[in-house]
Amino acid sequence: MFKIIHWMVVSRSQLLADLLDCRWPQEFLVKLAKVQPEDMADRLYQSQVSLVVMDLATVDLQKAYQLQRLIEREHAGIKVIFVHFPRQVDGRFLIHQSVTAGVFYADASLADISEGLGEILKGRSQIPATLQGNGADEAELDSDRLTIREREVLQALLSGSTNLDIANQLFVSESTIKTHLYRAFRKIGVSSRGQAIAWAQTHLHEVQL
Repeated sequence: MFKIIHWMVVSRSQLLADLLDCRWPQEFLVKLAKVQPEDMADRLYQSQVSLVVMDLATVDLQKAYQLQRLIEREHAGIKVIFVHFPRQVDGRFLIHQSVTAGVFYADASLADISEGLGEILKGRSQIPATLQGNGADEAELDSDRLTIREREVLQALLSGSTNLDIANQLFVSESTIKTHLYRAFRKIGVSSRGQAIAWAQTHLHEVQL
């Protein structure tokens, strides 16, 4: 008797979940659990999931980052794949070699994703080459390019400070903080505050103000 494999689809789209439910259980002999992002943490403790599929069309990148880090810390052995990965945003901070098994861009068809999953089940990672350059060496290089003030501003984001809060802490104007953030965002390849926070959580955890 074969062992049932459990996968989890994290998405706010019922349509996507239904499409996957129509195909993957028969194709891969798996049982799919469909959950909302805010319910994933609790559901992981209640099931024997081996693969989590995150739909980045409906899950915020910052939330996806937090959920994957949770898996990395507390659920060893579970792999993550991202579908609807955005091309126009640098989301390389989401890629963690120990957890991320596959990345599929928004224009990937269901057949493309299924083919990639077949390779993942054989132990082969399915991450585009363009996204594999975010290793430790590059992270260090990005960090080294930041000025001390830019590091301080990024670190302050981790505490939930607003631009005005940071300006008051550093005794400069709010417009100066915006300039530092703009320059820092360009250097580390992010385009939003949430992405910057996620990047800082990974790469600036040892920086002290």
